[in-house]
Amino acid sequence: MTLEERLLADMKEAMKAREAGKTRLAVIRMARAALKNAEIAKGHKLSDPEIIAVLAHEVKERQDSIPEFARGGREDLVAKLEEEIRILKAYLPAQLSEDEIRGLARETIAQVHALGPRDLGKVMGALMPKTKGRADGRLVNRIVRELLEQQ
Repeated sequence: MTLEERLLADMKEAMKAREAGKTRLAVIRMARAALKNAEIAKGHKLSDPEIIAVLAHEVKERQDSIPEFARGGREDLVAKLEEEIRILKAYLPAQLSEDEIRGLARETIAQVHALGPRDLGKVMGALMPKTKGRADGRLVNRIVRELLEQQ
């Protein structure tokens, strides 16, 4: 079952659940709309990796909004966004731990023969495709900077 088929099946299930699946239904509909927009923009049917990238972008947008709502005292919206993130993350691959990212970063640093912080771009360019959809780019960047500064 492809990711798109799974979203459709889960949407039908949420519709049948009525009130209990109301939030889940809204999030899945929003995700499907984002996927449709991406499909139109790219001009072809999205593959699973492309779907994962779109869903990861949706999660990131919500994560970036949480601090703003928290600063504004909108705990109701913070809770809503956290629930949406939880629902969306169910469709994403398991996230890499910091230790796994460090291991991948060390391998990549050795592969590209990085000598210090000035090689950050070279390392990130080679590393990000390996972590695509499975790690937050800011976390990866922070870890790579730490490792390069130690050299």
